[in-house]
Amino acid sequence: MIDLSKIDELAARLAGALPPGAQKLREETEARFKAVLRRGLASMDVVTREDFEAQKAALARAEEKLARLEARLADLESGSSPA
Repeated sequence: MIDLSKIDELAARLAGALPPGAQKLREETEARFKAVLRRGLASMDVVTREDFEAQKAALARAEEKLARLEARLADLESGSSPA
């Protein structure tokens, strides 16, 4: 899940960057920035860093297991006894 506090922080920074005359509209603009940013991220198929790291670790384990199975199969095919 995306950390919405980061989106809120970014929206506040964007609204804060408005020129002084536009500060009256800051709250409304900040709310619109939040909505646009949330919709934009929701439309993308993004994952959290935590989910990415978990999948990366799972892939590494699967690759290691595949390498062991390939070596075992090669031993069996060559007639050698597996280690």
